[in-house]
Amino acid sequence: GTIHLFRKSQRSLFGKLTHEFRLVAADRRSWKILLFGAINLICIGFLLMWCSSTNSIALTAYTYLTIFDLFSLVTCLISYWVMMKKPSPVYSFGFERFEVLAVFASTVLAQLGALFILKESAERFLEQPEIHTGRLLVGTFVALFFNLFTMLSIRNKPFAYVSEAASTSWLQEHVADLSRSICGIIPGLSSIFLPRMNPFVLIDIAGALALCITYMLIEINNYFAVDTASAIAIALMTFGTMYPMSVYSGKVLLQTTPPHVIGQLDKLLREVSTLDGVLEVRNEHFWTLGFGTLAGSVHVRIRRDANEQMVLAHVTNRLYTLVSTLTVQIFKDDWIRPTLSSVPIANNILNLSDHHVIPMPSLKAADNLNPVTSTPAKPSSPPPEFSFNTPGKNVSPVILLNTQTRPYGFGFNHGSAPYSSVLNQGFGIPGMGATQGFRTGFTNVPSRYGTNARGQPRP
Repeated sequence: GTIHLFRKSQRSLFGKLTHEFRLVAADRRSWKILLFGAINLICIGFLLMWCSSTNSIALTAYTYLTIFDLFSLVTCLISYWVMMKKPSPVYSFGFERFEVLAVFASTVLAQLGALFILKESAERFLEQPEIHTGRLLVGTFVALFFNLFTMLSIRNKPFAYVSEAASTSWLQEHVADLSRSICGIIPGLSSIFLPRMNPFVLIDIAGALALCITYMLIEINNYFAVDTASAIAIALMTFGTMYPMSVYSGKVLLQTTPPHVIGQLDKLLREVSTLDGVLEVRNEHFWTLGFGTLAGSVHVRIRRDANEQMVLAHVTNRLYTLVSTLTVQIFKDDWIRPTLSSVPIANNILNLSDHHVIPMPSLKAADNLNPVTSTPAKPSSPPPEFSFNTPGKNVSPVILLNTQTRPYGFGFNHGSAPYSSVLNQGFGIPGMGATQGFRTGFTNVPSRYGTNARGQPRP
């Protein structure tokens, strides 16, 4: 046969989707979802034809809830597919974020449909068409029956979690207030209406009730504007129900920390910081990987004599109770002693056991200095009254020999020297002779503390 040297080893996108669909269809649990999906498509087709024949925008808004049921069935299939797939090198955290993305896309599309209904309703207020009620009530009950049957027959794990974890909608809050009043009269209904009803079942019942009121008012008074009002009500209820779910799933996609676990995480981090050998816990980041799955990473600095594996085991044991996917980086404390000198010094010049170095700036040019005062000479200035042969601040580093006894360990030489020796010998600049200590050589200065410059005691 023909030899193809450059055959493509990878399948196309359509081929990959077909392969993954066959993988999901192989599971018997997905057959029920596929059956409901086929019935949903047939039901949507009939409802759209009845919307066109009745010219009712309220029935169209209610039909969009049936389309949302189709999106929820697709999300349920994705959830089954996620459970079958294992983490790969490309998706190291698994495929749980696909079902989060599916929930976010479904709720956003439902809100876009509600916005489209609001736009069409605003146009109908200007010119209200005639509404035919022949199939309006039939379409209402068909859509209600199918929506409730789909919601109650199939356990949709992603939407069930989001409906419980997300904040309540305004429709749920009003119904909850009404339910408390009813349950106060009939306590047996508390298991049905409390703590809060399923938002999808609630919007299906509320939308069907609005269509029934529309049918009655049109049949009795030919009040066609009520159809537009009912469409706006259904659109607002749809938008108010889907918006909290979109916000919750969007925060999961943005890798934010769930508010209800921040307190628990702070408590666990404080416990980790008190473990034996742990010096610091930093760069901690925790986020929701999927619905009900928390991931995180943390850096732990430990002592240099601590056991890395032991600390890692204790940290993981503490955080694993809340964070299922955890990455812990352990590094030991590494500090360096400060060096005494930043430049190399020759051995023939300095010996730390015998010399002390006092770093000073280099001398200026010799022609600008006065040999007596070591300051720049000024021809117009009078000569100084007295001067010492002291180097000042513009001399080279002074090396002091440490040849005498230091009884107190401070490196100071004791005793006095004549005043002339100080003038003649200087302060031991290398190459100029012997050196003297730090004590002055003035014989007329008393060796007593608390005297002034003239040698008399202070009052």
